[in-house]
Amino acid sequence: MKKTLLISSAAALLVAGGVAIAAPGGGKGMMRADANNDNQITRAELTASLEERWTKMDVNQDGQISKADREARKAKRFSEMDSNGDGGVSQAEMEAYRAQRKAERFAKADVDGNGTLSQEEMQAMRGKRGGKRGGKRGGKGRHGKMLQRADTNGDQMVSKAEFEAAALARFEKIDSNSDGVVTAEERQAAREARRGGRNKRGG
Repeated sequence: MKKTLLISSAAALLVAGGVAIAAPGGGKGMMRADANNDNQITRAELTASLEERWTKMDVNQDGQISKADREARKAKRFSEMDSNGDGGVSQAEMEAYRAQRKAERFAKADVDGNGTLSQEEMQAMRGKRGGKRGGKRGGKGRHGKMLQRADTNGDQMVSKAEFEAAALARFEKIDSNSDGVVTAEERQAAREARRGGRNKRGG
């Protein structure tokens, strides 16, 4: 029973990790482009971030994002958790992995490097993580649909051109005044519009 629980928890971590990387723009993914932590994203920031994100997503470096990349990401993350290489993830290994990820997130959020987070740094970190909705509730399905929309030729793979086009199209949709900057207010308006659309379909 204990072993099953550990395996299930490890699988959940793998899925969560894959989702965090996979979003091709919008919400959690788009906020990663906020290089200067001012809680808004310029088109230049988004464009600059796409190359790094593409490199992380195209794990096998074949120029496409496909099921093979998702499987490779899971295998890589499992290998990172399995620190002693015995083919299994213990509770101690899982906790060490989580602690390492938390330390990395803290170091990244601590922009001035003073070992503490200011209110502004905390707010910026929460914005980049997408709040509570950025985690399990956002879900694998939502990001899967994003990638599905990016796959414009329906070949079950996303090319770099499709990936970049999808991210920029989403940016332009959220940038309601077309000034090349997505503000917190515009992101909020986009979220409310999506909620309104879901409510209409549900009604």
